[in-house]
Amino acid sequence: MTTKAADEALGYEQARDELIDVVRRLEAGGTSLEESLALWQRGEELAKVCRRWLDGARARLDAALAEEGEEEAGEVGDAEGADEE
Repeated sequence: MTTKAADEALGYEQARDELIDVVRRLEAGGTSLEESLALWQRGEELAKVCRRWLDGARARLDAALAEEGEEEAGEVGDAEGADEE
């Protein structure tokens, strides 16, 4: 199998594609118990890599939305202040 450092270097699409291949091989059957367990473990590792990428994307999206909300709140505050003058 691969090292943890190599897994961390995988992009989301690479990890997802390899995970799809692992699932197909497991679903096809015909592998020994030992091979099946190794594939399952690899699938778990790849799923974690994908989850880290997705969590990171979610955090960036949340930060961008929060920043946008703060900017809009500032614009509303500026407009309200102008109305009071």
